[in-house]
Amino acid sequence: MTRTITARELRAHWAEGREIALLDVREEGPFAEAHPLFALSVPVSEIETSLPALVPRLSAPIVVYDAGEGYAAWAARRITALGYRDVAVLEGGLQAYARIGEVYRDVNVPSKAFGELVEAIRHTPSLPAAEVRRLLDEETDVVVVDARRFEEFSTMSIPGGRSLPGGELVYRIREAASSPDTLVVVNCAGRTRSIIGTQSLVNAGLPNRVVALRNGTIGWTLEGFSLATRRTEQVAPPSEETRAWARERAAAWATHVGVTVIGAEDLARFRAEAETRTLYTLDVRDPAEHAIGHPAGFASAPGGQLVQATDEWLGVRGARVVLYDDDGVRARMAASWLVQMGWDASVLAEGVALPDAFPVPASSRVLPPAEAALTPDDLAGLTDATIVDLARSPAYRRGHVPGAWHVSGPALARDLAALPGDGPIVLTSPDGRVAAANLMDARRATTRPVLLLAGGTWAWTESGRPLETDGRFVSEPIDVYKRPYEGTDNARAAMQGYIDWELQLVAQLANDGIARFRVARAPDAPRA
Repeated sequence: MTRTITARELRAHWAEGREIALLDVREEGPFAEAHPLFALSVPVSEIETSLPALVPRLSAPIVVYDAGEGYAAWAARRITALGYRDVAVLEGGLQAYARIGEVYRDVNVPSKAFGELVEAIRHTPSLPAAEVRRLLDEETDVVVVDARRFEEFSTMSIPGGRSLPGGELVYRIREAASSPDTLVVVNCAGRTRSIIGTQSLVNAGLPNRVVALRNGTIGWTLEGFSLATRRTEQVAPPSEETRAWARERAAAWATHVGVTVIGAEDLARFRAEAETRTLYTLDVRDPAEHAIGHPAGFASAPGGQLVQATDEWLGVRGARVVLYDDDGVRARMAASWLVQMGWDASVLAEGVALPDAFPVPASSRVLPPAEAALTPDDLAGLTDATIVDLARSPAYRRGHVPGAWHVSGPALARDLAALPGDGPIVLTSPDGRVAAANLMDARRATTRPVLLLAGGTWAWTESGRPLETDGRFVSEPIDVYKRPYEGTDNARAAMQGYIDWELQLVAQLANDGIARFRVARAPDAPRA
């Protein structure tokens, strides 16, 4: 029988800096409506594919919860089956937690709340959209840099802006603003990345005036201004002069904040201790650089996105984090933020030679039983099969095997009975791994034969067969939260509501009392 843990016991781990991972095993939609500050969204149907990277240590303490749907005990069994040895269910679920702790809306909340705290304490400079628009119309020495991922910038951006992801800002900014007289405007879609990006440049001592575009592209849109689409302009890679300036400034700021720089022996010791202390090793450079080459065991986590969405890489609060770059800039700037967010983060010294034989944690693999796997040719020959797609609903809408029904992974056992037909059921998912992980649960939920499409929907397309986009939904598609700051079709009320929500996060943090955030002052700032 799975043990339980109370909400007070859980919160004590956070307050004291002890390791623990809290998993919300519902779908992302309900998660985004209400969850504790450091909860991770890991739907029960995606545990096998998502959990190993988020929680790499099998002995790390894990707590799972739901809001009464009955998923928590099911999730605990699946987590234990993966080899995790310290798994508990939150006593009373979300409702019990909400009686003693704050619950939060949206996703990536720790980073967003921290960004608001940074602005409140450091008075990060910003300008409203109307003033930025006036400056762009009337001044010539103004640059706008977009701190989001390039893909987001290309979808929609401030006219005249250029892509410069947040982790690259200090590293490249002097290629966009070579004169100290140039006004630098940093934007994102909402608030967090523009606040953190602007403050990064201030922290680094850039002599220019730097401001955040207040409320990002949301604020721009709410003012009635048009956004550009399909833009590809990017700030150039740094020259040697820019790199030298950035190295000096990043090193000074990281030292001021208390970032530790480690060598190969330290990393070897951390890895040797990884069975008793969770360790994350992350490469914060551009993903294209990581793809060309990186030290063994270092996963790609671009610095700006890591700070914006710590919960997408760092699942165990209280763990160790080691960041890597090859320039002495990007890892130090990212680590400076993680340290302020309460992480035990250090930087691997650039140029350190690491042995090729360094042990690397094995990745999780989900292998379907051979007798259950169908090739695309096999599936095409089945005339009475009912195809079930366990992809997230946006991926399903973009294209699926013709005739496939969308079924929510967590609701699979409940909703199989609503499927038409009495022939075999064939499970698929984008690469087949989520489908394979849920095969046995599906077989227990129905008397119909349940099979798998080997390689998933990708194998179907690779065989030269077409996809369709007509939707057939057995489950209500609540598996993905509609973010009001992404895309170009958001309702004004949703965008304004999102901004209003962000602005109250500092007060909610204060009421909660378990964040352990610490915002560093400027080196010459007086102490209160």
